[in-house]
Amino acid sequence: MPDDVVKLADALRRAKRVFAFTGAGLSTGSGIPDFRGPKGVWKTREPVYFQDFLRSEEKRVEYWDQKIEAHEAFRTAQPNAAHRALVELEKAGRLTGLVTQNIDGLHQAAGSDPERVVELHGTNRFVECVECGKLSDPEPAVARFRGERVTPTCDCGGFLKFATISFGQALRPEVLSRAIRAAEGCDLVLALGSTLSVQPAAGVALVALQTGVPYAIVNQGPTEHDQLASLRIEGDVVEVVPPAVASALA
Repeated sequence: MPDDVVKLADALRRAKRVFAFTGAGLSTGSGIPDFRGPKGVWKTREPVYFQDFLRSEEKRVEYWDQKIEAHEAFRTAQPNAAHRALVELEKAGRLTGLVTQNIDGLHQAAGSDPERVVELHGTNRFVECVECGKLSDPEPAVARFRGERVTPTCDCGGFLKFATISFGQALRPEVLSRAIRAAEGCDLVLALGSTLSVQPAAGVALVALQTGVPYAIVNQGPTEHDQLASLRIEGDVVEVVPPAVASALA
């Protein structure tokens, strides 16, 4: 077993209350592209800001074009071994909080308790009306856009977008509060597959550090928190986390 995996297993073995914070690098192993990596979405696309979506049909069409481009990958993606490893930690009573920047629903699909998963940036599993807030199945909206290339609308007349947080759109205060509560009281912070550069989301991972708990980061490429980590592992979370968890729980 590689030394880094052994070190992570030791940290997990000592911990009784693990708080996990996950990002796009956890789901690339399930075929979902990341955003900020070397081949990330934002290397070829410009994000559509929320206010632009609200005021411009051209921007709304651009937004839906981007979403349609990735829709099949999200719709067919399956959890990978890293998702399942976190489920095993939860089943063992060792995972007390799970906050994700991901919008794919793969934690829940892997078996994580939906009540425990906090999706900071929303979910691609639904579309949402920007006027009345109604959530619905995305497939009719996707089919309408593909056929008509106009922004799908709700029964109330409001524009539909995926139920995710867009650039320039504030996080929901109640969701951020849930995330902070999930981080409190842990004895190990485990950040997986995130550059830890998006605020205020990345700040959630720092909540527990105020009490001096260990901080383990696994990611491909540098993160904004590398200097704060007590254990920093450069690597693919799908290759590192499952054997570490298996060893820790053996």
